[in-house]
Amino acid sequence: MGILIVDDSPDQQLLLRAILTKAGYQDLLFADSATAAYTHLGIEPPRPNDTSPSIDLILMDFLMPGIDGVAATQQIKSLEHLRDIPVIVVTAKTALGDLQAAFSAGAMDFITKPVNSVELLARVNSALMLKKEMDCRKTRELELRRSNTELQQALREVKVLKGLVPICASCKKIRNDQGFWQQLEEYIQQ
Repeated sequence: MGILIVDDSPDQQLLLRAILTKAGYQDLLFADSATAAYTHLGIEPPRPNDTSPSIDLILMDFLMPGIDGVAATQQIKSLEHLRDIPVIVVTAKTALGDLQAAFSAGAMDFITKPVNSVELLARVNSALMLKKEMDCRKTRELELRRSNTELQQALREVKVLKGLVPICASCKKIRNDQGFWQQLEEYIQQ
């Protein structure tokens, strides 16, 4: 599962890489700014959705030069095809107003700096399990919509056929071309 780490500090990127790699996470991408993260996500420059790398979680630094973590999270969450990617804010700020801003922007969780490896891995694991379940739910919903469409089409076809050949299911008779009711077996033989 792909994890995008957005942090302007090379030391913080190195620390997160070491913790996550040691825990078995290999598909890691790094961005030193929100703009670089947008490139990884296919926002800038715009790319078709299917050419964007598979990113299942974003670890977003709160304080970055240029576009901060809150504004970047808002931008990511405003796009339909990226909306379900969980964002965990990694921050040294613990003021309630700052955390409220991060959650209002769409972050699902936060981790305070300096990062505790046990806490990081627990929250990353939880977020990735949630993402996996959301992806499964979306796949099932898509399958149900497809099945529902197919059933609606079949029902329309049955209604058309029912209008063409009047059949009485209780007496097992069918109205023939002359308008008389006839036993079904006789009608089929003719």
